[in-house]
Amino acid sequence: MSITAAMVSELRKATGAGMMDCKKALTETAGNMEEAIDFLRKKGLSAAAKKSGRVASEGIVAAESHGTVGAIVEINAETDFVAKNEAFQEFVHGVRDIVLANPVADVEALNAMAYPGSGRTVAEELTHQIATIGENMSIRRLARIDAGDGVVTSYVHGAGKIGVLVELKTSAKDERVSGLGKQIAMHVAAAAPQYLNRDEVPAKIVEKEKEIMRVKALESGKPENIVEKIIAGQINKFFGDVCLLEQAFVIDPDQTVQKVVDACAKQLGAPIVLSGYVRFQLGEGIEKKADDFAAEVAAMSK
Repeated sequence: MSITAAMVSELRKATGAGMMDCKKALTETAGNMEEAIDFLRKKGLSAAAKKSGRVASEGIVAAESHGTVGAIVEINAETDFVAKNEAFQEFVHGVRDIVLANPVADVEALNAMAYPGSGRTVAEELTHQIATIGENMSIRRLARIDAGDGVVTSYVHGAGKIGVLVELKTSAKDERVSGLGKQIAMHVAAAAPQYLNRDEVPAKIVEKEKEIMRVKALESGKPENIVEKIIAGQINKFFGDVCLLEQAFVIDPDQTVQKVVDACAKQLGAPIVLSGYVRFQLGEGIEKKADDFAAEVAAMSK
């Protein structure tokens, strides 16, 4: 019997299994839909859809860089236990390497790409991993930097809890540039800057901070004629807290990150520009379900 795309699509919708797995199931069962469903259930491949509603906030952030290119991905699972699973780690690193090797714009584009050695797309391989490992998983986000003329360095902290990419634009061909990038990446992991420089801070946020500073200064009894001077000093401190280039360098707090970059450029005799960075922290922004066992028992007893 000829297996049509519509049959594969119907089976995939019913089971949540990957396209290639559905096609194989239909081929093995001569196109019998019920038998194909049983085939997938026996293989453990129809369970993925049932797990898709669970909150996945654990997992791994993986980052890698080669010369001028760097890639970072966050792939989530339900428990920290799965993050230690060798098969899951291999999948995460495989996805990271796909992003590193290809100019991927977003997760949707990534999902359509071939996952090496599997005969499946990335999305289908994810479904396969969900069914095999037994937890819901999701490819949450990715980023890729191509510095062109310069260096991209990566850093992963805490077994995949935080990942960082740092982009340095320079014509200098010296290993000290990569060393600088690695130190800055470690700084970004620790200091969690919100912006690269003060030009990136939205005007609305700056004005809000100034208004808070103004009210606090006036309520503390400061004369109105010096409030603006106080605000000018405090807003510079605010920029020093949130902007990477103005933060105190964690390795040498007496220097700002910008001054450290300038010092390296002077040593090498070539300009260096810290032009970008990416920082992913595992699970940030994901609402985690808080289990209340007592409330659950009470609800069941009603």
